[in-house]
Amino acid sequence: MRLVIISGRSGSGKSSALELLEDVGFNCIDNLPASLLPELIRRVTEHPPEKNTHLALGIDARNLWHDVRQAPRVISELRESGVECDVIYLDARSPVLVQRFSETRRKHPLSDSRTHLLEALNHEKELLAPLAAMADLVIDTSSLSLHQLRDQIKTRVVGKDSPGMAILFQSFGFKHGVPVDADLVFDLRCLPNPYWVTELRNKTGLDPEVVEFLRAHSETEEMQRDITAFLERWLPSYQQSNRSYTCVAIGCTGGRHRSVYMVEQLAKYFSREFQNIQIRHREQQK
Repeated sequence: MRLVIISGRSGSGKSSALELLEDVGFNCIDNLPASLLPELIRRVTEHPPEKNTHLALGIDARNLWHDVRQAPRVISELRESGVECDVIYLDARSPVLVQRFSETRRKHPLSDSRTHLLEALNHEKELLAPLAAMADLVIDTSSLSLHQLRDQIKTRVVGKDSPGMAILFQSFGFKHGVPVDADLVFDLRCLPNPYWVTELRNKTGLDPEVVEFLRAHSETEEMQRDITAFLERWLPSYQQSNRSYTCVAIGCTGGRHRSVYMVEQLAKYFSREFQNIQIRHREQQK
């Protein structure tokens, strides 16, 4: 049996994630009280579905408060009993969530006449903190469209059925913030910057001209060699510790030249050793 639990603050995209999992064959239940989870697993184990036993459950602030608080304990007990259980936590920056509620005009489940939306979001964050702390994968949906979120769930969660640990190489720009789902972060801002070359400014690390510019500088090769050596040493240890996902974030100033180039090089190299390699260029997807 494989169990995927989707949690996170309201407006972060949990319903879309569950819909995608349902589309690819998971049996999905939204807003299941955590206290009923052991009984559900027992029933599914005794009477498994004909096609598969892949379950996806939504657990969030709509649950009874005492149920949400005991969810981490229930999940830990299920894992100890041998159930393969992944916790996926979705979140976004508070201003983005406020804007999403404003656009949809929906009421936050914790808001009332005495609690405005931002207070409700902050309270929800505190309430779900234990689930966030035990999550196998955290996805920041602030800059993701609906289609991009579905693509991430498909490659990073559904794709986990591929052998081995899923490794995401992600480029980003420091001026836009470090990705919240990053496990390892490398800073390339010390390398020569193609942005200051007029004819390269509007290109990216995927263009041959930028590739040629970066390869012409020895610092680029040295940085790539050092990062590769570090990852060669430690990625197997991450995998041996039963991690399902690892995000290697590579950053430069704007996230369009140096980091994009390095992500492509590293992903190509490590695809020889790991079967589940994924690439995301965050700033190019905005």
